[in-house]
Amino acid sequence: METTIWTCSNDGCTCWMRENLTFEKEPTCPICSSSMTKGTKMLPPLTWNVFR
Repeated sequence: METTIWTCSNDGCTCWMRENLTFEKEPTCPICSSSMTKGTKMLPPLTWNVFR
């Protein structure tokens, strides 16, 4: 499914993260500390299992 992500703006860095798993409105890259830009990527949906 098409998912909103944050991608590192540094061309030499391949870091990205799902938007719904971030805690900041505009996160910085956890690897190189560069700014991140919003985009989309085709990803499998996440399923959350609750342990009983």
